[in-house]
Amino acid sequence: MTAFKFELRGRDGGTGARVGMVTTAHSSFETPVFMPVGTVGSVKGIPPWEVEKTGSRVILANTYHLYLRPGTEVVGKLNGLHAMMGWKGSILTDSGGYQVFSLKGLRKVTEQGVIFQSHVDGSRHELTPEKAIEVQEILGSDIMMVLDECPEMDCSEEYAVKSAALTTRWALRCLAARRGGNALFCIAQGGMHENLRREHAEELAAHPFDGMAVGGLSVGESKTVMETMLGASLERLPDEKPRYFMGVGRPADILRAVAMGVDMFDCVLPTRSGRTGLLFTSEGEMSIKQAQYRYDDRPVDPHCACPVCTKFTRAYLRHLFTTGEMLGAVLNTLHNLYFYQDLMRDIRTAIASGQYAQLVRERCESLERKL
Repeated sequence: MTAFKFELRGRDGGTGARVGMVTTAHSSFETPVFMPVGTVGSVKGIPPWEVEKTGSRVILANTYHLYLRPGTEVVGKLNGLHAMMGWKGSILTDSGGYQVFSLKGLRKVTEQGVIFQSHVDGSRHELTPEKAIEVQEILGSDIMMVLDECPEMDCSEEYAVKSAALTTRWALRCLAARRGGNALFCIAQGGMHENLRREHAEELAAHPFDGMAVGGLSVGESKTVMETMLGASLERLPDEKPRYFMGVGRPADILRAVAMGVDMFDCVLPTRSGRTGLLFTSEGEMSIKQAQYRYDDRPVDPHCACPVCTKFTRAYLRHLFTTGEMLGAVLNTLHNLYFYQDLMRDIRTAIASGQYAQLVRERCESLERKL
């Protein structure tokens, strides 16, 4: 019996936005929620207690990377991923399928699963739906993802049909392979074909998954196409289950997707951007390495109350970045994590008060500005 529970608590009258609560064996968290990415059991550069202080109650970890290093035997002997990394909140793990499919020439897809070569040492492995579940259960995931095939963005409709059918068969094998109380989400695919998006979402919705994800988007297509495909999938997903938009994304993209009815998000953007000097602010995206910030004694974002903005100046953060000081990447990342969690709190507040459409109008343009 799974400890997972999703409670829908309210809606915004003018949009499709909704607020809810997810409960797992390790934590409860409000939705809409953004999950920081901790690929190898670490949100890069940030200790877990600091991640928690930002407001995060759930993070994402990567099955593929943890399977290769340190290996499931090691994680299992250390009593699971929560204990190993010292994280008290919930953990969602992807199945590893996306990383395997990104290997292209190093993998082969069969009905049984995917045979691939490790990017670490070239060793050969086979990832099947059953193996994906076994690994995630050893990791101790609160929310597991099914193994799916993520087709190329420009694949033909014929290929997308076959790919979605394979993903369905794999998803049902994942469901049958589950042995513990971990929640299991399926993944709706369908390429860039609206009709297939609807059909695949409806097909998966007929089965007892704990949540529904939309995958295979934000892979290079235009914003318009992304939102059209997302909308087609959402049309057929059940209302009573959480809806997870995988791999998204930029703050404005999150705002618009929430208006369509999405509940959960993840993306490497706040952490990866922090390491490259890109900071998210209420006034737009700031590249802290620019010379204009050399003497700037203002905080990164005057409207942000995070420890970085209350203690340090833009000039200091630029100095850290240009000198290659690792503290710069840490502070940039920390600010971005706070910014994302503050945005999600604003989103939930606006939905609860019936003012979400106004929030979208007020914030999207400024968030997409380049400073």
